[in-house]
Amino acid sequence: MPMLADPSQKYKPFPPVHLPNRQWPSRTLEKPPRWLSTDLRDGNQSLPDPMSIAEKKEYFKKLVDIGFKEIEVAFPSASQIDFDFTRFAVETAPADVAVQVLSPCREDLIKRTVESLTGAKKAIVHIYLATSDCFRNVVFGLTKEESKALAVKCAKLVRSLTKDDPKQQATEWDFEFSPETFSDTDMDYAVEVCEAVKEAWGPTEDRPIIFNLPATVEMATPNIYADQIEYFATHISEREKIAISLHPHNDRGCSVAAAELGQLAGADRVEGCLFGNGERTGNVDLVTLALNLYTQGVSPKLDFSDINSVIDVVEKCNKIPVHARAPYGGALVVCAFSGSHQDAIKKGFNVHEKKVEAAAGKHVHWQLPYLPLDPQDIGRTYEAIIRVNSQSGKGGSAWVILRNLELDLPRGLQVAFSKVVQQRAEVKGQELTNEELCDLFKQEYYIDYEGDNFNDQTYKLIDYSISTPAKGQKEIEAEIQIDDKIVKIKGQGNGQLSAFNAALSKHLNIDLNVKHYHEHSLGVDSNSRAATYIEVSLKNDNVTRWGVGIHEDVSQASFLSLISILNGLHRNKDI
Repeated sequence: MPMLADPSQKYKPFPPVHLPNRQWPSRTLEKPPRWLSTDLRDGNQSLPDPMSIAEKKEYFKKLVDIGFKEIEVAFPSASQIDFDFTRFAVETAPADVAVQVLSPCREDLIKRTVESLTGAKKAIVHIYLATSDCFRNVVFGLTKEESKALAVKCAKLVRSLTKDDPKQQATEWDFEFSPETFSDTDMDYAVEVCEAVKEAWGPTEDRPIIFNLPATVEMATPNIYADQIEYFATHISEREKIAISLHPHNDRGCSVAAAELGQLAGADRVEGCLFGNGERTGNVDLVTLALNLYTQGVSPKLDFSDINSVIDVVEKCNKIPVHARAPYGGALVVCAFSGSHQDAIKKGFNVHEKKVEAAAGKHVHWQLPYLPLDPQDIGRTYEAIIRVNSQSGKGGSAWVILRNLELDLPRGLQVAFSKVVQQRAEVKGQELTNEELCDLFKQEYYIDYEGDNFNDQTYKLIDYSISTPAKGQKEIEAEIQIDDKIVKIKGQGNGQLSAFNAALSKHLNIDLNVKHYHEHSLGVDSNSRAATYIEVSLKNDNVTRWGVGIHEDVSQASFLSLISILNGLHRNKDI
């Protein structure tokens, strides 16, 4: 059946909320919310293969390490496994971590749920009841009054079993009520139900009741969800005794935006999962929400300094890979393949490093093209930022060489080497690893970088001596190896490089015209090596060639650059 030419025959637009004086659009997020991870409950129940007890324990530990202070661990009345894991969480949770569990509004299940929390230091009992017309009429067959009465009855039951029970006074009890399908509920009715539940529980400013307002199914644009949150926040009484919690799902792909706008609208708390796991298209992604705050200069109070270890646990326990393009955590999100992107990033790092150096220890704000977050802040190396394939330009290859070999290639050499890289990548049919790229550079320019041995070198520098026969003149006598033969050469010039070039040209009967010369040091101490880059052209010919030389002595490094050029010209049959 094809899509409808007129979908309005089957679907109707979601009605807007009447909120003429909305305030949230002019607000800014300036602090983190209370975070609640529901990976072990909502996330786990959505998995094709639910976590084992061992996996849930590993996941729980990682959540605690990240810094979550409220963790929904299970649906204890659903199975013995969930009950047993709740007992584990109760017995092992740090004193400042609240263990939260979930139950529907059924008396027997609530009793079993509270039983699982016995002895907890901090506990949150979370009950839910669907309040939308669709769920009340289609699923439960309850009137509005019957639904409200059931919610009140269950709230009173939780109270009698927890904070009013003299035997339960060692536990800090909190209570959470969700008008499930809130986003599809009449707003006035949602407020009415929550007012009745609040009265039944009896919250205080010190121990507020949590009203969780879920987009059980995301049905509208994020601004409508924000309007709903602000409507609730401005119409519920005793706002100071209430913590408004968000639980956005991602059916329309807008859960992160909905959560952020919902906080602007007055929410205090957010429930979600790491990397957005959850039923259907998932819960809101807490990693993205937290790091979005971080990039705005607001500490999320969650630690993703080692995001790769978080990814490892999530993928292992969920048995679902984190998408390569997932914000912040995806394997490719800090990688650039495009030449223009790579060039912009490389230039950005050069400018940033100069700013850091000039600041002399003072703070420097991060501002780089294509990188809203410094990858090092979440435990990722700069080497992974630029990856090279056949689409990459000169900047990408140059970046990899700079970061791995400390060689700051002049622009002309970047252009020349990028053509070599593109040819190799096209032959390979996929990207080149950093190691492959560095090996390719060393082979292309015959660089003895760290004991590299290129057996295909036709020309090698064996030894040399320099003298000054006259003022302003240098003379060089050198031994070079050509294939298996040692040859002595001699030449003069106004400098050591020109003298060596003259000696080579005279013996080999070629004219090398030095067009460009660049040099820089590798390292900062007295034992640092010099890197030289020379471009030459063959006189009376259009052939040009770059050479690279590295040595502790800058003169010898320049000689090696010319030797590098000779080997390249010979390989390409230009001499």
